[in-house]
Amino acid sequence: MNSSPQPESPPLPPGLSGERQLLHTSAGQLMLYSAGPVSGTLPPVLLVHSINAAGSVAEMAPLYTHFQKSRPVYALDLPGFGLSERSDRVYSPRLMTDAVLAALAEIQGRHAGAAVDVVALSLSGEYVVRAQREAPQAVRRIALVSPTGFNGKPRRYGQPGATLGMPWLYQLLANPRWSGALFRGLTRPGVIRYFLKRSFGTSLIDEPLWRYAVITTQQPGAKFAPLYFLSAHLFSKDINHLYEAVDCPVWVSMATRGDFTNYSGRFTVEHKANWQFHAIEGGALPYFEDLPAFTRVLDPFLA
Repeated sequence: MNSSPQPESPPLPPGLSGERQLLHTSAGQLMLYSAGPVSGTLPPVLLVHSINAAGSVAEMAPLYTHFQKSRPVYALDLPGFGLSERSDRVYSPRLMTDAVLAALAEIQGRHAGAAVDVVALSLSGEYVVRAQREAPQAVRRIALVSPTGFNGKPRRYGQPGATLGMPWLYQLLANPRWSGALFRGLTRPGVIRYFLKRSFGTSLIDEPLWRYAVITTQQPGAKFAPLYFLSAHLFSKDINHLYEAVDCPVWVSMATRGDFTNYSGRFTVEHKANWQFHAIEGGALPYFEDLPAFTRVLDPFLA
């Protein structure tokens, strides 16, 4: 696919503080951020941002700051986002899962093989759960914030590795004659603010997050992964099989405001001893609104 010329924009600054390492993996070049004590009584934790047109580690900033006070904390820019590789290639759950597995392997290598706690936002929870099933020794506990796959729509029990992707829609969106203009239209500052308001369930969004989202969507290659997201290629068709098979403790934060408040499908796993669901006041990113209230529930689970 030929990319459309992109307007000039300022270079993307780091989304978080701390150390950064560019990992060279089968999923491409991945930016991994790290902070906090090198060792301690608590295992390392990996933070994985959501998938959307403006996704990046900046979505995990409050949790990154919180965890670095007490334990090693890592945050990953997924393929196609942030400071990770944004090349023109196929973006799929397989690619995203491979990125999570590569980050887990790097973290375990730094911490004598210790299993990692993982906190994932929205759709990325599907990749984390898949990674746990493929490398159970690498994941100790999973926290899913506003995850997909639990709304009132039909359950997803498709073939292993299948996606909800609509090839015809991707071909339409990715047409080089208009894909660049389409993406720029979807990521205008006002449009990004609109979608953040819907996610937060209020007009009081986090302004630094909005500013970073605007800049990250203006980078070269920023459109490639989101076009696969918009055509549903990044949604796993077999996710309910995976949710029901995961065997480590799983904690779920359910939003009470905004576009992501339907978790009626949780009946498929909520009876299992390793799953627990909590309705936490706020939108899809409640830790931006009241970090102490959020971590008072999350910390005991991860401890």
